[in-house]
Amino acid sequence: MINFANTKLEKIAVHKVGNKSKDEDLKLSDSLLNIEGDFLRDLLLQYFLKPFTSEVFFHFNHETDVNLNEVYSYSKKIFDDSTTFFEQSQNIAKHLFQFSDHPKINAGEFYVVYLQNCTWGEDSIDAIGLFKTENKDTFLKVKEEESNFKIEYEDGININKLDKGCLIFNAKDEPGFLVSIVDNLNKAQQAQYWKDDFLKLKPREDSHYQTQKYLEVCKKFAKDKANPLEKREKIEVANKAIIYFMDKDTFNPEEFEKEVIVKPQAMEAFQNFKERYTKEKEIVLADEFDIVETAVKKERSKFKTVIKLDHNYQIHIQNGAELIENGWDERRGKKYYTLYYDVEK
Repeated sequence: MINFANTKLEKIAVHKVGNKSKDEDLKLSDSLLNIEGDFLRDLLLQYFLKPFTSEVFFHFNHETDVNLNEVYSYSKKIFDDSTTFFEQSQNIAKHLFQFSDHPKINAGEFYVVYLQNCTWGEDSIDAIGLFKTENKDTFLKVKEEESNFKIEYEDGININKLDKGCLIFNAKDEPGFLVSIVDNLNKAQQAQYWKDDFLKLKPREDSHYQTQKYLEVCKKFAKDKANPLEKREKIEVANKAIIYFMDKDTFNPEEFEKEVIVKPQAMEAFQNFKERYTKEKEIVLADEFDIVETAVKKERSKFKTVIKLDHNYQIHIQNGAELIENGWDERRGKKYYTLYYDVEK
């Protein structure tokens, strides 16, 4: 995690990025923004930094050479020579404008910020922040006039609702820098222009990534129709996978297959599925890695642990799928499950 306790807002430039498909313009400011007073500076830091709580990080990427990634290149010039900050802020705004052409993308202010003293591990590093406001809230203002009151309204930015954000950390040992993003409007494909088109990011393949992606493979395997396991067995595999990741500090593939997959034919099916799925999704899995608890908690909610039967019954499976049998009743013309147990609780 990045710590912002001692972070200082050093420079800020604001530009207006319109939507090309709506014939809106790109409006570049001609100087840095002057921030008057420590209170305003603290409010801006809160607005920019508070949403960045995720442990998921990225790198800049390019098909052939990361130096050809525009945002990476402009950011590198700023880190190499901070006097070029304003010039590069304009270049980054121009680059964003080129990808602002989907009809559902709103025009908005685009902030480029230079930050000092961000803590990464034991290191204090600088960062560049890119933020865009696309939505405005309406605020009421009540004014006292002599013995009466007057109420007015005004559209403005809610400092608790950052629409889009990106922090680029000058971590020397990270190829493509260390990048964290926020996209609270990314509910549809058209909004992916921020991460995929404008920034061109790929996930950082750290322990958080490994934990998340291995659980993703387990979840997809349990749902795979070509999987030879029965539905009750698939759910048990999913449950055992979650329990394994919750109980262990490090991941070991042999240990995982022995405790979670168990059946030899299921192990072969899992290996084949994992190889096919990771290749298709371009996922890189390490043989061993440290398990990250926050990633497990986030993925746990995505696992299906219930068999739903019509609108009448639900079977919650945590373990013991071998004590559940299913079949077909010829006389009733219906499917059935039989459950075997020792004690009713």
